[in-house]
Amino acid sequence: MARPDAEEGATVAPGHPLAKGYLPVPRDSAAGKVSAEQQNGPRAGSLLLNGVPRDNAAALSGALGGPQILLAPEEETQARLLSTDAGEETPGAEGTPLPQTALSTRRFVVLLIFSLYSLVNAFQWIQYSIISNVFQGFYGVSLLHIDWLSMVYMLAYVPLIFPATWLLDTKGLRLTALLGSGLNCLGAWIKCGSVQQHLFWVTMLGQCLCSVAQVFILGLPSHIASVWFGPKEVSTACATAVLGNQLGTAVGFLLPPVLVPNTQNNTDLLAHNISIMFYGTSGVATLLFILTAIAFKEKPPYPPSQAQAALQDSLPEEYSYKKSIRNLFKNIPFVLLLISYGIMTGAFYSVSTLLNQMILTHYEGEEVNAGRIGLTLVVAGMVGSILCGLWLDYTKTYKQTTLIVYILSFIGMVIFTFTLDLGYIIIVFVTGGILGFFMTGYLPLGFEFAVEITYPESEGTSSGLLNAAAQVFGILFTLAQGKLTTDHGPKAGNIFLCFWMFLGIILTALIKSDLRRHNINIGITNVEIKAVPVDSPVDQKPKTVILSNQPESSI
Repeated sequence: MARPDAEEGATVAPGHPLAKGYLPVPRDSAAGKVSAEQQNGPRAGSLLLNGVPRDNAAALSGALGGPQILLAPEEETQARLLSTDAGEETPGAEGTPLPQTALSTRRFVVLLIFSLYSLVNAFQWIQYSIISNVFQGFYGVSLLHIDWLSMVYMLAYVPLIFPATWLLDTKGLRLTALLGSGLNCLGAWIKCGSVQQHLFWVTMLGQCLCSVAQVFILGLPSHIASVWFGPKEVSTACATAVLGNQLGTAVGFLLPPVLVPNTQNNTDLLAHNISIMFYGTSGVATLLFILTAIAFKEKPPYPPSQAQAALQDSLPEEYSYKKSIRNLFKNIPFVLLLISYGIMTGAFYSVSTLLNQMILTHYEGEEVNAGRIGLTLVVAGMVGSILCGLWLDYTKTYKQTTLIVYILSFIGMVIFTFTLDLGYIIIVFVTGGILGFFMTGYLPLGFEFAVEITYPESEGTSSGLLNAAAQVFGILFTLAQGKLTTDHGPKAGNIFLCFWMFLGIILTALIKSDLRRHNINIGITNVEIKAVPVDSPVDQKPKTVILSNQPESSI
């Protein structure tokens, strides 16, 4: 007989066999429903898991009849069944309990804290460049010296990314987060001792420490999203984590021109204003370091997705950092993405660093509006990031979305280039917003696309390499565009960037889309599938639910 409705919510007491051959499943199981056939079905005594008959009902009975595992009381979770690789046989009588996936409410705390200290780090990156003429006059140095206060972030990242990603992969998320937040705090306090005209080297020292902190920050968004968030929210979570860094850049464009106005005829007042900015930054950075130490956890009690559960089931000694790096560089689609991501993000870094100089060339005395244009660029990009993340979570169309956003960024750069010198600053606000919406919105797309085409390699390693490429291109672009801007004007420098972005479009079009992580999450392995919306009818096809082959001692 078909199972009565009254039995749908029934549970199995610990140690008791399954009643009437039924397999109890939570109502909100996300990996697919489990049904039972009549004894005169395809094979007597077999279970039908999403339409696929499986033997060994006794093994399932023993597996599910064991002691129930309760979630930690402080963690509100939603239990789900976990699928393993299609084609594995159901374990015999020695089978183990169904692995669980769960979503923890702590994930929002971790994401918030990370986003905030990433914000402070990004603020310290751009706080000099947006008022470069003010700091140039205060310290009595050249504009190139001030540009290096920004470029040191890019320079430090390249040699330190490999030890930083090794640390993340071997020592874990919490230690990496503490290093990032702690060094950011220390660098901010060192800057407080540099508010004298002969102490430029001290402010450079503090900025160098903040640049080292950035190495332990930029690679974390995709890692935090994968480790803490479920498959239907992972792209949005990554976009939100990147959003914190973008918001810091926006605040860095907005606040320094307001806190440190151009009062070079009154050096004491200028030093006082710089002190207010430095001490305020230090106080916020200290608070966030304390919160990181208190609330930042390594990982949730249960994996949030099938892909993460599969990674956590593998033995730690099986992981090789060197082999992971080699695998990534042998992955041609990833190498193409590495170059195209570096071009786009390097162009963004260059525009952000030189924005003040570009604006003041055509609009003299508009330091405050230069900061507001930078704010418009980044805020528009924040909106673009969130919308792109939501779109990816719904459609999983990674390559198509990445390519379209890349093309629109190129168009935005062309428009910005040829309208900058029209003499109407309101037009620069509009074109800057358009450019920022697509250029900054691209950043989380690159992270998530990389994770998809490189799974099961570490998210921290892939995103770290992407950021390293961005820093290399950022340094080269800033130096080249800065030289072109000084010698031939902003238009020449921007045309230089347009050429490289067009090359990035071609490279992105050549990337083969292989959504490995998404395939694991929907129960498909070693099969190429077409990306479809998460809730589309195609995605509603039954997925086989198979028990893991984990030994009982490993649970």
